Amino acid sequence: MVSMIPKKFRLKNKQAFDATYRNRHIVSDSLLTIYAGKIKTDPLSQTRFGFVVSKKYHKRAVRRNRIKRLLRECIRLAIKENKLGVCEQYMSFVILPKEKTLGCKLCDIQKSFFKLIQRLQVNLSEKNS
Repeated sequence: MVSMIPKKFRLKNKQAFDATYRNRHIVSDSLLTIYAGKIKTDPLSQTRFGFVVSKKYHKRAVRRNRIKRLLRECIRLAIKENKLGVCEQYMSFVILPKEKTLGCKLCDIQKSFFKLIQRLQVNLSEKNS
């Protein structure tokens, strides 16, 4: 059985994706680009994650789906191990891989994700100061 991200953590509709893009909190490195949504007003609401892998990334659906599975697994493990940290302050995230991600393993994607989350935390603390 394939483990998946629980429904309460999934970003589902176009409006939610568009709202996340509009906030323009963007961090990026050689593997991933992460768009962060608004800061939560209700601390009890769940942070939601969405993944976008376009045909421009790779023309074969098999390759695009593999990257999405790796990204979902990275998030699922972070949720399971309570390693989200600053992520829990945001309402939503949209994660886009770059072409270099195609040949990467899960551990590389996790390192990149956590590095970007740390950078997001630094940006957030600078804005609050």
